[in-house]
Amino acid sequence: MKGRWRLFRHEAGMEAGPPPVAYVALYCACILIGFWSARTFDAIVIWPTNGVMLAALLQLHRRQAIWTVAVCFAINLASNMWRGDPMPFLIVNPVMNLFQVLLAALLVRRVGGAALDLRRPQRLVAVAVLAILPAVALSALIMVSLAATIREYSLPVYIFTLQRYFGMELLGLLIVTPALLLMARAHRFRGIARASRLEVAALMSLLVLVTTGVFTQNIAPLLFLIFPAIVLIAFRLSPPWVAASIMIIAVIGAIGSLSGQGPVMMTRLLEIPGLDSVQDLQRRLSLYYLFLLVVIMTAVPLSTLMSERRRLMDRLEARTLAAQAARRQAEQSAATKGRFLALMSHEMRTPLHSVVGYAEVLGRRSDIKADARRQADLIQDAGNSLLVLVEDVLEVSRGTDTLCLGRAHLPELLAQAVAPCREIAELKGLTLRLEVEPGARLPIRTDAKRLRQAVHKLVDNAVKFTRVGHVLVQASREGDAVTLTVSDTGCGIDLAILPDVFDPFFQSDDSICRDHVGAGLGLAVARQLIERLGGRITVESRTGHGSCFTITLPLPAFEMDLESIETEVVATRDVPPRVLVVDDHAGNREVARLMLAPTGAEIAEARDGLEAVEMAKTQAFDLILMDVRMPRMDGLAATRAIRALGGPSGLVPILAVTADAMPEDAERCLAAGMNGHLAKPITHTTLYAAIDQVIGGVEATPDAEAA
Repeated sequence: MKGRWRLFRHEAGMEAGPPPVAYVALYCACILIGFWSARTFDAIVIWPTNGVMLAALLQLHRRQAIWTVAVCFAINLASNMWRGDPMPFLIVNPVMNLFQVLLAALLVRRVGGAALDLRRPQRLVAVAVLAILPAVALSALIMVSLAATIREYSLPVYIFTLQRYFGMELLGLLIVTPALLLMARAHRFRGIARASRLEVAALMSLLVLVTTGVFTQNIAPLLFLIFPAIVLIAFRLSPPWVAASIMIIAVIGAIGSLSGQGPVMMTRLLEIPGLDSVQDLQRRLSLYYLFLLVVIMTAVPLSTLMSERRRLMDRLEARTLAAQAARRQAEQSAATKGRFLALMSHEMRTPLHSVVGYAEVLGRRSDIKADARRQADLIQDAGNSLLVLVEDVLEVSRGTDTLCLGRAHLPELLAQAVAPCREIAELKGLTLRLEVEPGARLPIRTDAKRLRQAVHKLVDNAVKFTRVGHVLVQASREGDAVTLTVSDTGCGIDLAILPDVFDPFFQSDDSICRDHVGAGLGLAVARQLIERLGGRITVESRTGHGSCFTITLPLPAFEMDLESIETEVVATRDVPPRVLVVDDHAGNREVARLMLAPTGAEIAEARDGLEAVEMAKTQAFDLILMDVRMPRMDGLAATRAIRALGGPSGLVPILAVTADAMPEDAERCLAAGMNGHLAKPITHTTLYAAIDQVIGGVEATPDAEAA
C-alpha cells in the first residue's frame, strides 16, 4: 500500500533495534513460556508472542519483516501441532494471530506516522486506542465467536471467555510492542533522563523488591504499593526504562499469581451463574489484567509527558542560548556598524574639508578672474553635493539614535533650512517664500539640527523639480501641534508611485536620460528624521499640478517672553582676538587661518593636543579651535588638561572643529569640557555662526554646529 496506509517500513528509514534473528528467538521464548505456564498452572496469563511479531513487523524493512513474520507463523503452527490442538483451532489460532498483527501494524502506521516516534504522549495514546485496541477487539471477537459456535458456550461463559481472551491479547501487545519499540529507539531519549546510573539501579531494585514483596504474601491486598515506585521511575527515568519496569511487574505478578500468592489470589469471587465450570484462577486473573492495564495507563503516558517536558525544556534552553548568542552578535554588529559609520564619516569629511574650504576661500578672493571664481564655485558646489550625499547615506544607515533636544526659534530654523536653496531658486527664476504665522513664532523645544535638515530636504526637492512658478514654505500652530508645509508648482508625482516616494533610493525616473541627479535619499531621510522627532510626514500630489508635503509635529511652546531668549550680541573688541588653531593636518590649519583672516584675528597654530596644552599654559587666547583625532594627545584629552589649568587659561572658549560628526561625537566633546561642536567641512558662514555661539555664551548643545 502507498501513502499513510503502508504496511511495511519505508526502505529509507534508519535501521534500529535487534536483528530478525533476535525477534525469532524472543518469539520462541514466549512460546516456551506459554507452554510451561499452561502445563504447570493450566493457564496462560498473557500472550506476548503477538507483541513480538508486531514489533518485528514495525521495525524491520520489507524483506526482513516478511521473512520474520513467516517464520513466527510457522513456529506458531508447529507449536500448536506439538501441543495437540484440535482442528480447526490448530489452523485458526495462528491465522487469527497473524490477522491481528497485520491489522494492528496497518493501523499503527496510519495513526502513528512513518517514524513511529512514541515520545509524544498524544501519539502514544493514538497508537494504543486507535490501532492496538481495535485490532485486538476484532480478532478476539472473531476467535471467541468461532469457539463458542463449535463448543456451544453459554452466554456467561462466552462473555467471560471474550473478556479474558481480549485482556490476555491486549496486554501482550500493550506491554511488549511499545517496550520493544521504545528500547529500539532508546537513542531518541539519550540525555533526557537526569538520573545517574546509581539512581537507575536503585530505582529498578526498589521496584523489584516492592513488586516481589507484594506478590509473595497473602496477608493484605497491597497492589497500591507498586504505584509510588513506578510513578517515581516515570518521573526520573526515560520511557524505555518505564517499559522495562512494566514488563518486570507483569512477569513477577504473573509468577506470583499462578503460584497462588499475592493480592490477585486474595480476590473474593462473585457468585455468577453459568461460570461454575471456569477455574477460580482464571476468574481472578481478570483483576490482574485490570491492574496491569491501570499500571500501563498511569506510567507510560506520565513517562512520555515527562520526557516531552524535558525535551521541550532542553529545546527552550538551546534556543535561549542561541537567542542570547544572536543578541550578542547583533550588539557586536551594531557596535561594529557604529564604529564603521563614525570612521567613514570622519574619513570622508576630512578631504571634503579641504575641498570645500579652499574652494570657498578662492571664490572670495578679489584678485582672481571671473572664470577662476566660477570654477571655484563649481568645485564648492560639487563638494557640498558630495557632503549632502555622505550625510544622507550615514543618516539612513545610522537608524535611530539619541535626540539632542534644545530650545529653538522656528522662524530662524526655517530660514536656515531655506537659505541654501535660495540661490538655486533665483537662478531658475523661481519665487521661494517663507511664511510663519504668529502662533508659530513662539520658541520650541526640539532637535533643531534634525528638523532643519528634514525641512531642507523637502525644500531642496521642491526647487529641484520645479521649473516655473514658486516654492512656498508655511508654518502654523494649532494647540501643541506645529504644521509645516512645503508646496511647489512643479511637475508633481504620479499617483501610481506616490506611496513609494519615501523609500530609500527610490526615484520616479531612474533611466539614463533623466533630467535630475540624486541618489533618491532626500525624502527617505526627511521621513526618518520627522518620525524620529515623533511626527509624521504626508504628501499630496498629482502629475502636472505640483506637490505639497505636510509635516505635523508635537512641539509645545515655551511659556516665556521673547525678549528673554534673544541671542546676546557679542561686544565689539578694540583688540583683535587671539585664536589658537589645533589640528594635525597643515592643510586644515591653513583653511581655518584663511577663513579667520577677514576678522583680523591673531592666529596661532598647534599640531596636536600636547602643543595646545603647553601654549595654553604660557599664552592667553580668546578662542581655541580644537580638532579631536590627533597624535600624541587627542582633542578630548587636551581639552580636559586645559580645563584643569584653572584661572583664565582654563576658562578659554573651546570649539571642536572635527570630522567626527556623529551625535555621540558631539556629546563626547561637550562632556570633555568644550563649548561647542562644528563638523567638517566648514564654511565661513558655519564657522562664524559657531564662534558667535561659543563666545556669545549661548547654551551649548550637541547641535552647536551652525546650519
